[in-house]
Amino acid sequence: MDQNQTELNPLKNIEGAIEAILFAAGYPVKYAKLAEVLGLDVHNVKTVIDHMAKEYNSDASRRGLLLLSFDDTCQLCTKEQYAPYIREALGIRRGGNLSASSMEVLAVIAYNQPVTRSFVDQVRGVDSSYAFNSLIDKALIEACGRLDAPGRPMLYVTTEKFLRVFGLTSLSELPATETMLPPKEETPMVEGEEVSLEEA
Repeated sequence: MDQNQTELNPLKNIEGAIEAILFAAGYPVKYAKLAEVLGLDVHNVKTVIDHMAKEYNSDASRRGLLLLSFDDTCQLCTKEQYAPYIREALGIRRGGNLSASSMEVLAVIAYNQPVTRSFVDQVRGVDSSYAFNSLIDKALIEACGRLDAPGRPMLYVTTEKFLRVFGLTSLSELPATETMLPPKEETPMVEGEEVSLEEA
C-alpha cells in the first residue's frame, strides 16, 4: 500500500477523526458525510458527537472550543470569551454589527416563530421592513411558508446560522422570557447603538 495512504478504521480513535474533520472544515459538516467517510451509520455518528459535545461544552472544560450539533450537521467553533484574543492575534477587525432595531426584530422572531412581518411590526410599534431585509441578507432569518389567513402573509423563522452565531444548539437553549405579544398602544421605538454579533 502507498505510504502516503492512510487506511480508515472506524474502530480506532473515531472521536479524533471527527475532531480533525470538523477543525479542518471550519463550517458545519453533515452527519451523513461523516458517516460515509468513517464507515458508520448516521445514528452512530450522532451518538459519538453527543458524547464529544458533553466534554467540549461542559462548564468544567478548559478547551477553547465548543462542539455545536444541529439537526443534520455539527461544527466546531471558538468560545465567545476568547474572541478578543483571537481578533488581536489574527488582526481581525470587528464587524458584522446589527443595529438595535435588527436585534429587536430577531428577538421577537426567535421567541415567537413562526411569525409574520405584521406581527413583528405590532410588537415593536414601528415598520420593520429594513430590519427584516437586513436579517434575511445576513441569513439569520428565512421564510418558512405562508400563514393560512387572508392574503396568506409570509411566515419567518430563525436559521441554523442564527444558532451558530449565538452559540446555541437548539431554540430550547434561549434564555427564558415572557411571550412577546403585540402592545395595546403603539409607541415609537428609538434607534440605539449597534450591537456586535460575531460568530465565535
